[in-house]
Amino acid sequence: MSGIFGIGLSGLNAAQAHLATVSHNITNAGTPGYSRQSVIQIANDAEYGGTGYFGRGVVVANVTRAYNQFLEQQVQSSASRQAQYAAYNAQISQINNMLADSEVGLSPVMNQFFAAVQDVVANPTSVPARQSLLSAAESAAARFRSMDARLREVASSTDQEIAYNVGRINTLAQQIADLNSRISLAEAAGGGAQANDLQDQRNQVLLELNTLIAARAVRSDDGSINVFIGTGQALVLGTSVSKLTTVDDPDNPARLRVAIEAPGGISVLVPESTLTNGALGGLLDFRREALDVTQRQMDLMARNFIEAVNALHRAGVDLDGLPGGDLFGPSMVRGLGGASNSPDVAIANDSRLTYDSYTLTYGPGGTYTLVRERDGATIADPADIGLTIQVPADAVAGEQYRISPLTASARDISVLITDPARFAAGLPTRVEVVNTATATVTPTLGGASTAALTLSAGQFESNGAMAPFALRFDGGSNSLVLDPATGYTLSPDAAYDPLTDDPKTFTVTTPTGESFEFTLSGTPVDGDSFAFDFEIEVTETVVPSGPGDNRNAVALGALQTQKIMLDSGNGTPTATLQSAYSQLVSFIGNKTREVQTAEKAQAALLQQASDARESFSGVNLDEEAANLVRFQQAYQAAGRVLTVAQRLFDEVLSFGR
Repeated sequence: MSGIFGIGLSGLNAAQAHLATVSHNITNAGTPGYSRQSVIQIANDAEYGGTGYFGRGVVVANVTRAYNQFLEQQVQSSASRQAQYAAYNAQISQINNMLADSEVGLSPVMNQFFAAVQDVVANPTSVPARQSLLSAAESAAARFRSMDARLREVASSTDQEIAYNVGRINTLAQQIADLNSRISLAEAAGGGAQANDLQDQRNQVLLELNTLIAARAVRSDDGSINVFIGTGQALVLGTSVSKLTTVDDPDNPARLRVAIEAPGGISVLVPESTLTNGALGGLLDFRREALDVTQRQMDLMARNFIEAVNALHRAGVDLDGLPGGDLFGPSMVRGLGGASNSPDVAIANDSRLTYDSYTLTYGPGGTYTLVRERDGATIADPADIGLTIQVPADAVAGEQYRISPLTASARDISVLITDPARFAAGLPTRVEVVNTATATVTPTLGGASTAALTLSAGQFESNGAMAPFALRFDGGSNSLVLDPATGYTLSPDAAYDPLTDDPKTFTVTTPTGESFEFTLSGTPVDGDSFAFDFEIEVTETVVPSGPGDNRNAVALGALQTQKIMLDSGNGTPTATLQSAYSQLVSFIGNKTREVQTAEKAQAALLQQASDARESFSGVNLDEEAANLVRFQQAYQAAGRVLTVAQRLFDEVLSFGR
């Protein structure tokens, strides 16, 4: 009888465990990261009764959760990449909107400046036109400054986001360490049974950590996990946490770098290339790939604009005939300050400058190595990048210096002229050159010849290099032959047939570009020749520049379409100011679309991974409702077993009365 009571009681306990677990699943259906739990029950050891083994009910072996490590890692990985692109997109969209805006971008004010220059070209003595030019110049300088200020605001907000995310990473790492401690204690006290709810909580914290930075978890035997970031830096080891921090960049104190706090209060910089994925990785990628490029490109355009305009303006004269100075400031050749043994760096060729920064390392015997930071390429000759570098005599091998030639060009640009009369629209003097040549022709004709040669005019423009030459008629081929032949040409051709061509007009072009016409008529014979000789006269007259001179303004206006930037490496600039700006707008626009597309793709992948995990680990309320009814019936059935056992026991007792 006691066996039936035990079996019924075990059934009641098992059904109660199932009901409790199902109820727990239902109430946590909306809990983020919760995994559906199930009761594992097994048959109790049977007892031999002489004729066979009789069962002794059921035993609850464990309570497990529906967990798949592969699906969980997919969700964490997808969430990390989606957060990376979301953070990148949020920042780069600000730059893209600014650059492409038709009102706040650089293109409108540059067009206004050159349009104002053309107004001065049309009326160089007009004070209102000159004043409008200075106003347009100030607008252009102000736009450079305002765009630079906006980029610095974005840089500042990016640093704040980086610092915030580093703080969140530390908080989450500490939560994981605390949960490691609780899980280890709970599972040790439970004889190795898993602390399901605590593990779900830890996985949810680990998922949130992955939205900030790519983190890999390795499980230990005691139930705790070790978390690694970057290329293997330990963030959490059991209950110990390595704290991240932000420090000023030693190469650029205006920005923050991520570091790990080492023992003794020392902060060790973490290479940014190793901090991938997550919001922190996205912010670092944005700063390196988009923000730095935009800031340096703006500085490069400002520098080239300042130097190109100033070089021409210094060569001109103002309304009073005085030499023109710098229109824009600062006109700078940036060296490298610092210690007395720092290298002397100067800009030698603006058209060869790029937006890059470089690391210079001293070698032995006054040598040095120059490496471009963007791609690690070694620069053999600094002239190739528009620089000159002089190493001091007391250079110490191994010392390093960072060279950023264009820092703050856009931030500091200003207009130095306030008086409209000081704009140098003219040039100091004008030289009028009269260069003429009077030609004489000496014919040598055969006895039967009736040929005649007539010049179209008596004087011919010349650069002073018209040398004597002769034309000879070749009767065999019915054509004219030039002597000397090298460099002289006849057009439309050299043929002359007296039967069909009489008369025919020819054009002679000299090796240096002079040309004139003559007409041949009659019937020449083989060997007829005509010798040309020239009397050169060059007259130069120096005329002082007057108030109406606009030649320097014309040269300034030509800068709008003149290629002055981005040398291709062979000494030829490849871009105008406008085309360089258009390239920047296109680059940022394409990068923005690329990031937005990647974010949408990763969001879709994250949804797919989450759905796959949810289908495996999630709570289905319909299923749980059915289980609730099923285990309720099991509980009731086990109760009936106890009722039957009670009645049988009562019957046995009645035998004794």
